[in-house]
Amino acid sequence: MQVDATRRGAREAETLSIAFVVPLQGPTGLYGPSCLACGQLAVEQLNAADGIAGRRVELVVVDAGRSPEAVAEEVGSLVDRGRVQAVAGWHISAVRVAITRRVGGRVVYAYAAMHEGRDDTPGVFMLGERPVNQLLPAVHWMREQLGVGRWAVVGNDYVFPRVTAATTRAALEDTAAEIVSETYVPLGTTDFRGVLDGLDPGRVDGVIMLLMGQDAVRFNRQFAGRGLSGSLVRLSPAVEENTLLGGGAGAHEGLYAAAAYFDGMGTAESTALSRDYHDRFGPWAPALNAVGESCYEAILFLARMGRVCGGVDVADVAAMTSGQFYDSPRGLLRLDGNLLNQDVYLAAARGLEFEVQQQIARTT
Repeated sequence: MQVDATRRGAREAETLSIAFVVPLQGPTGLYGPSCLACGQLAVEQLNAADGIAGRRVELVVVDAGRSPEAVAEEVGSLVDRGRVQAVAGWHISAVRVAITRRVGGRVVYAYAAMHEGRDDTPGVFMLGERPVNQLLPAVHWMREQLGVGRWAVVGNDYVFPRVTAATTRAALEDTAAEIVSETYVPLGTTDFRGVLDGLDPGRVDGVIMLLMGQDAVRFNRQFAGRGLSGSLVRLSPAVEENTLLGGGAGAHEGLYAAAAYFDGMGTAESTALSRDYHDRFGPWAPALNAVGESCYEAILFLARMGRVCGGVDVADVAAMTSGQFYDSPRGLLRLDGNLLNQDVYLAAARGLEFEVQQQIARTT
């Protein structure tokens, strides 16, 4: 028995286990297959080399599609028992806040999703886009190129949509654009008739969609069904290729998205990931999108930490210096404290695909 326990302890010491927190159910479960595939690809590529800081990498999947409290409790239990040594993945900000409250400062946490701003908890790294380099330059581009100045916000009712809208509203003061109205609905909303009734093309030029996953799919279908696509544009920092597939080709006229990654955007870095992904998973792979790529990004970020700091314990990474540049499928990135500066693009939906219109933010 003692020999078996010793062997098990040695295997655990040789493995870095990551709580991979991604949605598998609920409105954001739409993104789950892409997250799982991209996470698997990242781990396979790392383990074919030297893993993370010389340790083999293992993902312990945690379903982020449940209540924030349930997700945080599972992650907390894994950390308490020493089952995982880091946390990574894409999930909504409400889940991130709950996880940080439960385990913040104890393990490194690579948060992949776009987000509303800083979180200065030790060990937390916010890797996604944020309003200053995503939504705000997109609104500016649409004002300059399309003459869209009056916006209605339609979002899910939790921290990211509300804080993002407040940040945008404040940033638009004394400019030619403004937020005219804000409406928030619970995650899992299926009927948007009341919201659509309030969208008057005489008062607004476009809709800033801060809706996640299946909620965005349903909104887009009902929006198009009302015949609003010809008179109001839509802009989202969260709509991606799975959302287009779910909505159907006829639901996306006048829909724009801002993100650091789109499948097929044609850069050398993004093309390399697309080739590796489709070589590994074949023609029927889940959509390669910004959400899945962000999960790939988060795991490779932990590997970079291991190379630079010698490990991924909170104490190891505390000395990680700001200002470092490095390459990724998104292109050139720069670490700014615990945030990433990155290139961001605006794309127009063309049926079930995106067509990049312009780069709207650059790594600085």
